[in-house]
Amino acid sequence: QVQLVESGGGSVQAGGSLRLSCAVSGVVFSIIGMGWYRQAPGKQRELVARITGGGSTNYADSVKGRFTVSRDNAKNTVFLQMNSLKPEDTAVYYCNRVPGWYPWGQGTQVTVSS
Repeated sequence: QVQLVESGGGSVQAGGSLRLSCAVSGVVFSIIGMGWYRQAPGKQRELVARITGGGSTNYADSVKGRFTVSRDNAKNTVFLQMNSLKPEDTAVYYCNRVPGWYPWGQGTQVTVSS
């Protein structure tokens, strides 16, 4: 059974940083593309960063240059380093496979105050 467990969220001031982690179990992690999604109140969930099994990355324009996605295949974990955070980054952040998806985890709340 696939399980996704996100952690590392919190409350920070604008300009601050956070590092999110997502522990993945129940799959052959190293060959799966993974992504970080976020959902702000009243908005649709959006994909903000993705990383292939081989380590190639891609970012939404809104986070390019500020967020960095990485993975540790030995630990079945994907990370999202978020720098220069803005109030508009406030959302619940989720990880999931890309393309396709597994059952969603609980997410981790990120709140950025101005």
